[in-house]
This record gives sequence, C-alpha cells and structure tokens, in this order.
Amino acid sequence: MSQNDPKVLIYYWSATGNTEKVAFSIQKALEREGIKPMMKKIHKADTEDLYNYDLVFIGSPSYMWSPPEPVREIINAKMEYHRKRGDIKPCAPKTPGKKAVVFVTYSGPHTGIDEAIPAGKYLGQFFAHLGFEVAAEWYVVGEFHKSLENSTKGLLGDIRGRPNRQDLAEIENNVAKLIKSIQS
Repeated sequence: MSQNDPKVLIYYWSATGNTEKVAFSIQKALEREGIKPMMKKIHKADTEDLYNYDLVFIGSPSYMWSPPEPVREIINAKMEYHRKRGDIKPCAPKTPGKKAVVFVTYSGPHTGIDEAIPAGKYLGQFFAHLGFEVAAEWYVVGEFHKSLENSTKGLLGDIRGRPNRQDLAEIENNVAKLIKSIQS
C-alpha cells in the first residue's frame, strides 16, 4: 500500500443499515488516521476499477450464509470483467500493494457466526482471485430487523440495537491497528 496518500475505497451494500453503520465507522477511523477514503454503495460503484485503490473494504450482510443477491450479482459481473481483461491468472499471484478487508454483518439466530463466515470467505475469494491480499475479515453482529424473535431468542441472545457503540468502537480500533501495521 502506498505510504503517501493511499487510495482507499469502502464498498458496501446494506438493506437495514447494519452494514452501513460499520462502513461509516470505517470511514471515521480512516479519516482519524489522515486517510480520505472514497465511500460507495456497491450498486453505485459497479464500474469502479478496484485496481485504482491500494486498499478496498468490502461490506455485506450475510443472508443464509451468503452475501445477498445484489452483492453476488456485482461480484460475478466484476469477476467476468476481470477475467476477460486478463487480471485473473492461475495460482492467483499477488498484486503488489493491493489489499482488501472484508466486513460482514450478521444476526446468526440459528448457528451464530457460522452463518456469516461463508459470506466473508466468498467476498475474500473474490479479492484473492484478483491478486489482492485479504488483510482482514471482520464479522459484526447486527440486529435482525423486523423479527423480535430472531433479535432476542436466537443463539446470540438479545442483539437489539446492534451494531452498537461498543461494536463500532471495536471496528474503529481494528482500522487503526490495520493502518499502522500496513504503514510500518
């Protein structure tokens, strides 16, 4: 990653606001580190060339242990674009200076974080195929909107109001640590 004025993109999709809260916390933490990120919702950045960035954060909720259809559609279209352009090569060689961070929000009413990990791995594989180093995967609990039962009686207990201040502070701390590790 470029030490001087790194180019950073926060790229996310959010249906209920949980993932968007995390994206804004990432933005806030980056700005505190002196980095001005570009922030875009996935459907508004479908023509964005990810190789123009040193660090890309991609965020999505987990629906039935997968990113939701709008995210998968964009990822699949980008994979096809990069395949045709010749960016995807056997053995997925690393592209120097290109890093990605995956963040996934989840409610996990049935099996907890295990419902989110496949979605995070899916997004991480997209970047690995492009040659980006996946620097981190972050999983953040989010309220299961429109279902009191799933927000109070699921495996994670009462998750109403999450991600909360503590969850978002942890994300901001993770961003600061990540930036320091990359720049050292």
